[in-house]
Order: sequence, then structure tokens, then C-alpha cells
Amino acid sequence: MGTSVPARDASGTGEAGGSGRSTDVTGKDGTGRSGRRGAPVPPRPGHSPALTTGIPRAAARIGAFAVCQAAVIAGFGLLITGPAREFWPMTAEDAAVEALENARTAALDTASTIASALGDTSTVVGLTLLACLALVLVPGLPRWREAVFLAVGVSLQSVIFVLITASVDRTRPDVERMDDSPPTSSYTSGHTGAATALYAGLAVLVLSRVRAPWRKPLAALLLLLPLLVGLARLYRGMHHPTDVAGGLANGALSLLVVGRAVLPGHSWVGRPPADAMDIAVAAAEEQPAPARKQLTVIVNPTVTDEATQEQLRLVLAQHGYRDTPFVATTAEDTGGGQTAEALRAGTELIAVCGGDGTVRAVADALAGTGVPLVLVPSGTGNLLARHLHLPLGPAEALAAGLTGEPRALDLGRIEGDGFPAVHFTAMAGAGLDATMLEETSDRAKSVLGWPAYVLAGARGLRTPRMRLTVRLDGGPELRRTARMVLLANIGTVQAGAAPVPAAKPDDGLLDLAVFDPRGAGGWLRAAGVLLRAKRRGAGGGDVTGTGDGGPVEFHTFRRAELAFARPQSREIDGDPVGPGLRLTAEVRPGALTVMLPARER
Repeated sequence: MGTSVPARDASGTGEAGGSGRSTDVTGKDGTGRSGRRGAPVPPRPGHSPALTTGIPRAAARIGAFAVCQAAVIAGFGLLITGPAREFWPMTAEDAAVEALENARTAALDTASTIASALGDTSTVVGLTLLACLALVLVPGLPRWREAVFLAVGVSLQSVIFVLITASVDRTRPDVERMDDSPPTSSYTSGHTGAATALYAGLAVLVLSRVRAPWRKPLAALLLLLPLLVGLARLYRGMHHPTDVAGGLANGALSLLVVGRAVLPGHSWVGRPPADAMDIAVAAAEEQPAPARKQLTVIVNPTVTDEATQEQLRLVLAQHGYRDTPFVATTAEDTGGGQTAEALRAGTELIAVCGGDGTVRAVADALAGTGVPLVLVPSGTGNLLARHLHLPLGPAEALAAGLTGEPRALDLGRIEGDGFPAVHFTAMAGAGLDATMLEETSDRAKSVLGWPAYVLAGARGLRTPRMRLTVRLDGGPELRRTARMVLLANIGTVQAGAAPVPAAKPDDGLLDLAVFDPRGAGGWLRAAGVLLRAKRRGAGGGDVTGTGDGGPVEFHTFRRAELAFARPQSREIDGDPVGPGLRLTAEVRPGALTVMLPARER
């Protein structure tokens, strides 16, 4: 989880432990470490073993298992080149390789060249690098653990391969070899080991992280590739069958060891010590702090796994929040009902762990109550958290909120034909953006992240522009055509884009953007307008009132009434609400209180 966060006193008395600290049930001195009588070991400020990353321990385990792995595979190599070389199946290996030599044809030669190249060092290194870059750079993923799993798995099998070839001296088969013989021993097959680590590693990621129906066929194809590489090495006279078997074992065991160390759900890294909660609570009791508010965590279980929830519980415990209830949302109730029930039970602080839809539902229930909200982003967009520059890691965001200060933010209140009045925190709109959201499946979002919206939006460009009338703050009626309209409480979205650059969540206003570009040139001009507006907004300049006739038009308002000539797709904070003819939005200044780090004030 990275660095730990400062601990607080769970009792709310403001008294530090000192020499009178209590001893927990583990027999430790309150810091999680054993101390001699009369010489207690003081905790390091802001440090709790319950919230460490576990990286040193995981690295030590990887190293220990790697030594065992190298010893077992090398021992098998010494066995087949020593006492067992006169026994079957070792006695049949030469005949098998010679049979493949006799079966060579031009077509098989070409196929074996291609298959063998899949295990070349340059191919494996290049594909591993590309896969890891994609895992950490594609917006909406990023999956650092998966990237580490692949990179370390491939690297580990390479290191063990070098150790084994230095320990086991085996000559290559006595047949015509179709490739130049490298100086390494025939045992094990380096091509096969590298291919197993790479392609089987990708198969593991596909099966565990992709939900598309094609994941199993793709994983089967990836698992087939190392076998084809091994067969190609046999066909080309480069290895004995047991050399290939050793390569397969080396690659597979490397993945197993590294996977246990870093992958979520199987992680030595993420697994806290058995007494982690006791450690966190003891650390909290060592620090003075004001009395705790009654806290409830509203969590969307579809985007927040059990490992993340356990980390959040440890953060809460370290800050003095013990036995905090975690209330899960459902498909039927996305957070509003759970929040209302928590308020009736007397909760004084709400933490919401989910995406934009969950945040909107909770904020809707909190509007005007004054009960502070802690944002713990876990979804695809996380627009409000991004705009507020909050940490995007759940544990870090929770820690920042618990130590933050309350800040009043505006909410938008919106209603239309077909749905009741609700609040939104980020943006609502109609037209292209709503169509884009409607046509983006949950499966596409889980695989691609927010770029899935871009692909859906490209398809939506074929829809005709809409005609609408706009009335702002009771003023004259404006008639417009548009591809889409946005009603915004914040200005920025993913990847730093700012479709409504002037929108701020604490200015007592909402912003309207009307997009009406015509053709590719119009979209380019619109992009230029947004970039210039973003720069003026960053410099404190006025970006509103651009007037009509251009590709983008901006206005601010307290109340806006939009009427469409025909039903249009509509959305609120990323959730489609169905087509309709009308939207009415108004600002509710300071209706939502959010806990923000002091630096954000």
C-alpha cells in the first residue's frame, strides 16, 4: 500500500500511551513488537507494520522458492545426465529426435522457424515490455501487480535458466541442427522456458482479469504457444525431449512463485500479518486524537474486492475507527438507501467506496445534511476525486479523507420527464455523451477502461444533431442545434481533458457547454477552443459567454431549462437515464460537505 499513514488514539481521550500503555492479547507492548519489562520499544511515528507493503517479505519468499526451484530442476538434469541416462525414456530420446529429423519438409521447416522465433530472446523481451507498458499506461487499468507478475516471472525463469545451464553440462542431440548452437547447455530449453513464462503468464492474466466470452479461447491459444515452441526446438534438432520438459517446468514454476507473491487474491505482498488488526489498533492508541465520529463505509462490491476492503479496515483501525460497519450497495439500491439508513442510525461521517454512480447516489442522500463525505475512488471514471486531486488509491484516499478538513461543495439538482429530481456531483448531459454511455457495455469498460467510451462515441457521431431551446436564469429563450450539451459542476474528466474548463464545484454556479461542431474541421476547432479556454481558466481568465455560432458555446447559470425537439439520450454522472424531451437543472450551493486534505483548501 506504499507509505503508512499517521495513527490516532482510538479512545478519543487525547492521552498518549507512554509507560502506561496497555498490553494487547498477543503479549506485545502496544507497538506490535515485544519489549523488555521497563524498556518499552517506542513506535516509529506514522508507522504501523499492519499497513506496510510486505514487499521485503515477498521478495525474500520469491528468492527462497527460486533457490529451491533451481535446485530441483538442476537436480533432475544431473539425474538424467548421470545415473538415469541408461534408463527409459532417456534411452529413447535420441531416436525421437532422429525421427523428427527424418520427417522434415519445407513447409514444416518454415512453420518451425516461426514457432521457434516466438521463444527468441528478442521476441520475448519485446513482447514482455509491450505488455507491461500496456498494463501500466492504458488509462483505466492501470494494473501494476499484473505488470510486475509478468516482468518478474519472465526475468526469474531467465535467471534460473542461466544457473541450471551452468550446473548441468549436456550436449545437444547428435543430428543436423537447423540453428546455430548457442554456448549454453542443451538442458534446459531456454526458448521453451521463456515462452512458457510469457505466454502462460498472459493466459493467467486473461483468465483472471478479462470477462469477455473470448477469454477462454484466447487463453487456450496462449497456452498452446509454449508447446509449439518446444516442439519446434525438438524438430530443429536443438534439444532432447527432457530439455523441453525442463524448460516448461522452469517457466511454469516461475509463474507460480511470482503469482503467489504479487497477484491480488493470492498475494504474499498484500497479505497483512495475522495480528495486523491488533497492531493497527495498538498503533492508534499510541497517538492523541480528538473523539471519533461515528463512521459508516458505503462500498460497491462490484468494484471493490475483499483485499481492498481489508486494507481499508486496517487504515480505519490505525486511525482509531474500530468495528466500522461496511454496507454494500446492490443493483437495486446503488447507495442512496444505505446512506439514508446510516443517517437514521446516527452516523456522523460517511465514506463512499465506488465509482461515479455510487458517489452520486450517496451524495444525493447527503445533500443538505451537513454530514461529511470521504471519497474513496474505486470505479472507472472517479471524476469528482480526479477534479479535487485526491489520491486514486483507495487506501491512500481514505487516509487523506480521515485526516482532512470539511469543505462545502456545490451540487447540481436535475429533473426531467421520465425520472425524478436527483443531485449530481460532476456532470449531466444529453446527446452524444449520453449515447456514448448507453452504448458502452460493462464488459468493454472492464477490459478497456474509459477508452471504451471513446470507441462508443465514435459510433455515435453518425446520429443527427439535435434541436433544442435553452432558458438560463429566467432569461430569453435561446434556440440552438447541438451534438451534445453538458451541465457541469466540475470541468475536467479523464486524461486531463476539460470539456467545460471554467466549471468549479465551489463557485455557487453550474456551467453549460453546447457542442455543435460540423465535420472533422469543426471538431478540431472545438478542441482548439477547449485548449484556449483551459489556459485562460488556469490563468483566472473568463471562459464563459463565447456566444453562438461557434463549435462550442459556454454559459454559467443558477437554473437552466432545456427542451429538445425530439427525445434525446440523457445521462447523470455517467449513468444513462433514458431518452426524453426535457432537462431542468439548478445549483445547490454548498449542499455537500467533503473531507479534503488541508493542502486542497
